[in-house]
Amino acid sequence: MNVASVKEKMKVRFLPIEPGKEGIKKVSDIMDGLPRHAMRYAPWREFSYMPQVFFSIAHSDDHLFIKYFVMEKEIRAHANHLQGSVWEDSCVEFFVSFDGDEGAYYNFEFNCLGTFLAAFGPSKTERKFLENEVMKQIVTQACVVRNEDDCIHWQLTAAIPVGSFVHSSVESLQGTSCSANFYKCGDLLSEPHFVAWSNIESAAPNFHLPEYFGTLEFN
Repeated sequence: MNVASVKEKMKVRFLPIEPGKEGIKKVSDIMDGLPRHAMRYAPWREFSYMPQVFFSIAHSDDHLFIKYFVMEKEIRAHANHLQGSVWEDSCVEFFVSFDGDEGAYYNFEFNCLGTFLAAFGPSKTERKFLENEVMKQIVTQACVVRNEDDCIHWQLTAAIPVGSFVHSSVESLQGTSCSANFYKCGDLLSEPHFVAWSNIESAAPNFHLPEYFGTLEFN
């Protein structure tokens, strides 16, 4: 069976978290206790290095929460401002569409400093950054946990307000579903890599293929 034809699917738990009140550290601590999902596909053979990457995900009335757990040989952290070239660094990403596999989608990309970019559009070449006022509402926490066994362990927690999905009619995630994928990359690391949660089939590395997104169902 073609593995790319079997799209990933998961249910996203509801948590009564208020990040504005409890803070991102409390969110991060709670996310530690949730199930972790592996990014287990390295779709392009010429980029065979595969760091170990897991993530947990949850939502509240007005936020989406994601925490990434990364183990890789090295880290790079050059981008230090909003909408910078974070994909060149040690980077984790979340792409999501509320309009189905053929619709426009959002991409949220974070480096290991917590620096991020966010954009919206129908394809890789047709994207517009989200406004800075929207970006400022997204909160991140990043940390290097330890360096051992020739591997650096780092984590990234993101609290994304539902209001960040400014081009979609989304007031609450509860009871809804969407198409999404989760990624890890590092374009300028000594061993560039491209890892995904839901598998992709394309001739060259390209995360901007919503036809390969999996499905998230929000409890």
